Amino acid sequence: MSLIVNIVLLVFLLVMALAVLKTKHLFAMAMLFGLYSLLVAGLFVVLDAPDVAFTEAAVGTGISTVLMLVTLASIKDGHEAVTTKKTRGAPLLICLFMGALLIYGTHDIAQLGDPLSPPNQEVAKYYIEQGQADTGVPNLVTAVLASYRGFDTLGEVTVVLTAGIGVLLLLGQRRKIHVKSRGGKPSE
Repeated sequence: MSLIVNIVLLVFLLVMALAVLKTKHLFAMAMLFGLYSLLVAGLFVVLDAPDVAFTEAAVGTGISTVLMLVTLASIKDGHEAVTTKKTRGAPLLICLFMGALLIYGTHDIAQLGDPLSPPNQEVAKYYIEQGQADTGVPNLVTAVLASYRGFDTLGEVTVVLTAGIGVLLLLGQRRKIHVKSRGGKPSE
């Protein structure tokens, strides 16, 4: 049953990705990106990674979609076509190349649920035996999430902060250009 759910989610992800490629309107593209992130979050739940699913739902579906919609609302012509057919070739080739590399890289990943895989034999054993001594936290789950995966969480927060600052800088730059072209001060 789990295999069927995974296949259905992956088919929906592929359909959503193709819809993003085919759409010409920025608003529709932003909404499709949000749906794509929601499907990825669902896939993470099915793969027993609820913490990653929660992060993907919050960041990918929530914050990223809101940032895209705010950006679209601040520009004058948000309904214009995104790209021409000329400029789609290079990004498509880069995506195909990176996708092929990712698929190639999955050949070294241990079988899902394999009790003899290195993560289950070595990493879990280390966390159980050394977790409290390394972190000083008596609860093993808290030690793993707060200490061992703390850098992962810090990285995720850094990505969101950087994206937010980038959008704000772009919006501020666009406002300055708009004010200069009008030859006056920004309207209040």
